[in-house]
Amino acid sequence: MARIETRSSKRKMHVGALPFTRSNYQILAVGLVVIVLGYIALGQQPWDGTLPLMVAPILLVLGYCVIIPLGILYRSKAEKQSNGDVPAPKQ
Repeated sequence: MARIETRSSKRKMHVGALPFTRSNYQILAVGLVVIVLGYIALGQQPWDGTLPLMVAPILLVLGYCVIIPLGILYRSKAEKQSNGDVPAPKQ
């Protein structure tokens, strides 16, 4: 006899799959905007001004090294608890 399978509303996660949610995509979009602003600031005249020399590198490092990795690794607390991740007891 064939067994009838029911589909649950929860997503089944594959091993090694990244569970991107809406908040992950929003954080990644903010990171891309910051990176684009950094490149725009980098191309401004005069080339020896504050904007290209100080602000642009800060925006680029912030976008590439902080916001984009945060968007990839971010998981909400509700999602962590629904997957069975139980926080360790406090001592």
